[in-house]
Amino acid sequence: MTIETWLLYVGTVLIFMSTPGPSHLLMLSVSMSNGFKRSLATAAGDLTANAIQMVLAGLGLAVLVTNSQYGFAIIKWAGVSYLVWVGIRQIIASFGRDTSSPKVPEVSLLRLWLRGFITSAANPKAVVFFAALFPQFLDLDYTLLPQIAILGISYIVIDGCFLATYGKGASWIAQKLRSHHRALLDRAAGASLIIAAVLLGLRANERT
Repeated sequence: MTIETWLLYVGTVLIFMSTPGPSHLLMLSVSMSNGFKRSLATAAGDLTANAIQMVLAGLGLAVLVTNSQYGFAIIKWAGVSYLVWVGIRQIIASFGRDTSSPKVPEVSLLRLWLRGFITSAANPKAVVFFAALFPQFLDLDYTLLPQIAILGISYIVIDGCFLATYGKGASWIAQKLRSHHRALLDRAAGASLIIAAVLLGLRANERT
């Protein structure tokens, strides 16, 4: 793979990420509710799922995911349902919160990681996406495995930067709000989760 090919790949990924997706909305929600540093656990969960999807794509399992309609539907809608449940619970909790104190219950890092992982894993079509994207930038004159690794790592780094940017921005906004706006902030975070779930649900009806 030449440097020109790699730069073209990076440009393609940047264009693909120019519109925020479910994972980015989730990052906004988690960062507003839990702070930027803790939201990095959610970003790690999302990127972990991406890495697994890339490995599956590299192993040629995209065909299996495409043909397994029932398995695809179960994974997809389980993730959608989880996000809706978390979002609704967060909105409901905001109505009973004492607005005189900005202190909120702390969510464990494992649960934050799971939110990111489930959101990304709920889109098994990502395996098909990576299986379709990578071959466009592979050079058969070179060993394929190192090239796939470079493409995968590059994607994760770029996506990580986008997630961190969304998270940092949301955290900055949250810090500027006064304590009596905490409930509104939590409702916005819960709504972001539900919107992310809706986007995942819409993608469930797309054709591969």
